[in-house]
Amino acid sequence: MTALKAHEVARYLARPDLSEGIFLAYGPDGGLVRETAQRLIRHLSGDDPASANVTIFDGPELTADPSQLVLEARSVSLFGGKRIIRVRNATKALVMPLTELRDDPGGTAIVLEADNLPPRATLRALVEAAKLGRALPCYPDTDETLMALMRETFNHAGIRTDQDVVPTLREILGNDREVTRRELEKLTLYAAATKSLTREDVLLLCADNGALAIDAILDATGGGHTEKLELALNRALAANVNPQQLLSMLTTHFANLRRWRTEVDGGKTPRSVLDAVKPKPHFSRIGGMEQQLRLWNETALGTASERLLQAVSDTRRRPALADAILRRTTLSLCMMAATF
Repeated sequence: MTALKAHEVARYLARPDLSEGIFLAYGPDGGLVRETAQRLIRHLSGDDPASANVTIFDGPELTADPSQLVLEARSVSLFGGKRIIRVRNATKALVMPLTELRDDPGGTAIVLEADNLPPRATLRALVEAAKLGRALPCYPDTDETLMALMRETFNHAGIRTDQDVVPTLREILGNDREVTRRELEKLTLYAAATKSLTREDVLLLCADNGALAIDAILDATGGGHTEKLELALNRALAANVNPQQLLSMLTTHFANLRRWRTEVDGGKTPRSVLDAVKPKPHFSRIGGMEQQLRLWNETALGTASERLLQAVSDTRRRPALADAILRRTTLSLCMMAATF
């Protein structure tokens, strides 16, 4: 009986101990399940993948006629080469034909892909109990495994990365292995000529540009950076971000600054105040937000809040002028910050 642990799967894929039998990749991370099956099939195909005889079924197709699986596994390959059967969306309906093939697969490798399966699921139990069976659990990546994958990918491609590239990419991506692989392929292709990647490259290629522009507007306005503000406003409005939404977010931002400033006036440092914020701001914004807490005092923040509330009211009464009102208000606050 062989039941691999999730952390053992990557090592197993590098050197599988079987060339025939039943392999089951299962788990809640569909992207990782597919990648695991693909890597296993590449290894099983040997030195000449083109010569392998790979047949692909979908689970519902075999559910209607499970005997197809046995017939395919017992068939003689017309062109020689390794016989591999890949079954996507495998279900317990395959237990009966797999039972027939479990002890004598006839040299065929059967690679199953399934959703998350509890220990007592009949399909998983059959594969784990089979002498020629291996079950490969595919669970969502942790921060450590994802960051290790990123570094391994860039190192393998000979790409030098700035220190903050991997942390930034981890902040942007979720836990779906397929999405991560796709983004890594995009970055690797982008850096194929220069062999280097910066944080700006990652943000340009992988981040939500609308969200980045909103953060840039908040920080440029609060930090007194007029050129950055103009650039961020143009980007956000070009992406069809609603001006009223931006004013609402600016109102919230300055209300937060006012609340945090009270804590600073009470004796805390700007960094300690921001470290306690939930959810914590992206690490790339911390320095700029510290500066804003130092620039703006209680009186100035009260004035900024009043102007923003008035701007929100003006855009509701005259929505056709929303863009102009947004630009006028943010520029006036930006100029205030620049004079502190």
